[in-house]
Amino acid sequence: MIKKLFHGSNVAITSIDLSMSLIDKDFGKGFYLTDIESQAVAMAQRRVRIMSHGEPIVTVFEFDDSCLANSDLNVKVFPDVVNAEWAEFVNANRNSSQTGFTHPFDIVIGPVADDGVAYQLERYNEGVIDIKTLARELAYRKLNRQYFFGTEKAIAQLKQ
Repeated sequence: MIKKLFHGSNVAITSIDLSMSLIDKDFGKGFYLTDIESQAVAMAQRRVRIMSHGEPIVTVFEFDDSCLANSDLNVKVFPDVVNAEWAEFVNANRNSSQTGFTHPFDIVIGPVADDGVAYQLERYNEGVIDIKTLARELAYRKLNRQYFFGTEKAIAQLKQ
């Protein structure tokens, strides 16, 4: 099935350059999209505030999700609810610059961690809270979805 996916930024995206991606994000270094247009709009507005230049721009991509069953792609899909596995995965990726953690997935789909994630991850890493509490604390108040594309093979699945 062809889905529309949205990327919010302070600049128009004409081509995807994975080397421009930031590390220590929920699912690692890669290109992030959502199937929720309002979420992409909010991200574009946030990016303009953070960067102090540009204007909110949402770039639309088409994605044939039947490729998720393609054996050439290594795909991880988390349920639309947070759980301990998701929380551990986010924690590992958010600390990857310190630990060197990398995962084998081309595409990862799952919930967005709450904006206060750094504080909660610190509490978990210090042993103050357990993994179930971390998962509950990281849950986004309005459950949003993100699509991570981390390899050129994955990026090739997106059409503008």
